[in-house]
Amino acid sequence: MPALTRFVLPHADPRVSTDQPAADEDVTFGLLRARWTGRGLELTGFARPDDLDTGRPGSAWTWLTLRHADGTRPPVHLRSRPRRLPEVTDDSAQPEFNHDWSGFTALIEPGRLRHGTDWLLGDWQIETTLFTRPRPTRLRRRYGALAPHWCGSGEYPPAHWVDHDVRLQPHFADGRLRLLLERPGIRLTHATPTADGLDLRGSADTCPSGTVLRLRHRQSDAVIERPVARTGNTFAVHLPYRPFTADGRGSGELEHWDTEFLHPDGSTEQLCPDERGGPVAGQHRLPDTPDRALYLKHLADGRLQVCVQPAAGLVERIAVRAGGFELTGRCPDRAADRLELVLRHTGTASEVRSPVEADQDGRFKVLLPATRTGADGTALPLRKGIWEAALTPAGRPGPSRPLLAAPAALPALPAATTAGGKRILLQRRWHDTLLVDSTPVLTPTERSAWTQSRQRAVHYPAARREPLREAVLYDVFGGRGYADSPRAVHAELARRGAPLEHLWVVDDAQAELPPGVRAVRIWSPEWYRALATCRYLVGNTHFPDFLERRPGQVVLQTWHGSLLKRIAHDVDNPWLADHGYLEALDRETPQWSLLLSPSPFATPILRRAFRYDGEILEAGYPRNDVLARPDEAAAAAVRRRLGIPDGKRIVLYAPTWREDQQRGDGDGFRLGLRLDLDHARRLLGRDHVLLIRPHAHVREPLPGAGDGFLYDCGDYPDPQELLLVADVLVTDYSSIMFDFAVTGRPVLFFTYDLEHYRDTLRGFYFDFEPQAPGPLVPTSAGLLGALRELADSGADLPPGYAERHRRFRAEHCVLDDGGASRRVVDRMLELGRSVR
Repeated sequence: MPALTRFVLPHADPRVSTDQPAADEDVTFGLLRARWTGRGLELTGFARPDDLDTGRPGSAWTWLTLRHADGTRPPVHLRSRPRRLPEVTDDSAQPEFNHDWSGFTALIEPGRLRHGTDWLLGDWQIETTLFTRPRPTRLRRRYGALAPHWCGSGEYPPAHWVDHDVRLQPHFADGRLRLLLERPGIRLTHATPTADGLDLRGSADTCPSGTVLRLRHRQSDAVIERPVARTGNTFAVHLPYRPFTADGRGSGELEHWDTEFLHPDGSTEQLCPDERGGPVAGQHRLPDTPDRALYLKHLADGRLQVCVQPAAGLVERIAVRAGGFELTGRCPDRAADRLELVLRHTGTASEVRSPVEADQDGRFKVLLPATRTGADGTALPLRKGIWEAALTPAGRPGPSRPLLAAPAALPALPAATTAGGKRILLQRRWHDTLLVDSTPVLTPTERSAWTQSRQRAVHYPAARREPLREAVLYDVFGGRGYADSPRAVHAELARRGAPLEHLWVVDDAQAELPPGVRAVRIWSPEWYRALATCRYLVGNTHFPDFLERRPGQVVLQTWHGSLLKRIAHDVDNPWLADHGYLEALDRETPQWSLLLSPSPFATPILRRAFRYDGEILEAGYPRNDVLARPDEAAAAAVRRRLGIPDGKRIVLYAPTWREDQQRGDGDGFRLGLRLDLDHARRLLGRDHVLLIRPHAHVREPLPGAGDGFLYDCGDYPDPQELLLVADVLVTDYSSIMFDFAVTGRPVLFFTYDLEHYRDTLRGFYFDFEPQAPGPLVPTSAGLLGALRELADSGADLPPGYAERHRRFRAEHCVLDDGGASRRVVDRMLELGRSVR
């Protein structure tokens, strides 16, 4: 038995004073989950010290004390059971201490809150005591209160009827968990719709003649009063719909009416929904008002509130199904049979849409998916993060309706399923609003800052002492997918039948890999080991900052673009320096064995910009082999995957990102198309499709995609396949222009901010205006007109640009002859043999 259990807990009830101790600021207390079992209310939480490791069993113990608010009742002491909760270490976001054993589970048995046959009604404070032993001879106690979790039952713990007329309501007040043990005097048990309103019925301990139901409108000083009829200990009230829309009311986005019984002596009592006999909360369509419903809402604190709002999707049943969650409910809207479910990622704003089965009465059923379908038709698990759920009109404008969980559905949450090795949770926020939490592919133990620091400092160095294995670890933009030059290098090695194991870095399970390639989760233990033990590392962007190339290891840096805009140390721009980019780059470049150059023009620039004194191989980019030697069958397959009809001319718009257009939340950059999409549909929609490929740094949605003209290809795995099928490319200053020039097809440049980008933001390596292989167009109207003219003329290139295009290819694409992959693999394997 741990020392804290044997020696501390028998003395853990030491305090006689009922004064609440001051909370210790160096400990974080929290409630993660709350649920009712056959024995009582089970609380799972944590007590995490900021200055002490609690990663071993018995290193921490938590004790709960319940104290009645009036101070006259004896305290109730609860021993907890320690729990290993690695998510506590992960949530701490610090590398110094392991807090896996800071978790606990405690059981509150309702019978302990009564004296004899009498319930000890009132508010109970929950005081939390953490016991640790920082030294063998010292016991330390620290006090605090359980704070709410960000979602689910840890944010709004469930209430429970512990007797036929007594309810125990956990709740948070000032961020501290408390228990309200109450005997509600007014219990609402039925709400029956009629032609002009609702008939409310229930039971009341006291309801003298003259009692009225009073509703106060929060948005004005309006009051509704309705007479209460009593028979024995039951009551009945008719609540008409009309007052909720009278005098201009009922038109706001959300209007609240607080409810109470007003007795003749002026005293008031709250109404408590009692749904043990069936649902009371629900939505009722308001007559003569478009898209408005009267919502009897069961609040998290147990009170009744009446709201006027757009009809929401009230989910009454939740079932886990293969591929997602089946939701059944009701949306009392006249157009409920023409809705679709939309999941919207709160970070990237990307959307997943699903059809809704509904009838004219508003009953609906929908499968909320755990997967998404990418632009190439591949089904992948939902990206990590939070997805908000709503019902929206299908194919027409109209308001979004949130998905709310009815009281009967709350016990089913959180619901969990798996997709692509990821755990997908259906959760709730703000008591009853449904959302989807796509958790990281790494477990809490694997992803915590504490574990990651030890992987870098201990496990990676240890793995470097193991023998090298004949394997290649490929990485495209930190695990984005099977694409770019590393894809071409792998294809060449596979074609040769090289006796090598092929490992591919994948982030968040967001990639489909070909047979013979094994996925490696980025930041996982196997990823650290692969970095240390694979003979070949092939990447198109930066390698991790802790990487140290070992003897016998070959690190191939393919990079990811030819050079118009300045890069690395050539950029006279504080953005890169301020973010520590250049310092990290200087630590990384000595670890490269080989840096690829796409052309003689690029070689001296790469050496100078990266301050790299190692070997540079002028070989061309392997990724462009598919463009230099196009395969008609492969191109047709890409068109099929995208769903592009035969005969449509394909315009690919692929703009770069701008460092000064960062999103307000700091996560990624704004889209800023500057393209008039409505004008584009009118001018080009008859015989064109428009593919939009935003830069990977962009984190904004593309409005209007999926209409048969506009295609969002932001998540298409390999842009080279888009270049393979594009009839014309529109870009600005992106290096994609060099790749597409290989095809000989036309390029148009949308340069609405040329002076700013060239003179302030980045700067160029050559005089772009006279050397660009296509026209520079500063306006959306001019660009769309040029696209229309190019299509109507049937010309291969814009008039007057054939010679410019030839010179551009001769300077920048001279090595793109279809043999770059062969040359790169030859040198990579030669280095691998020579360093053994």
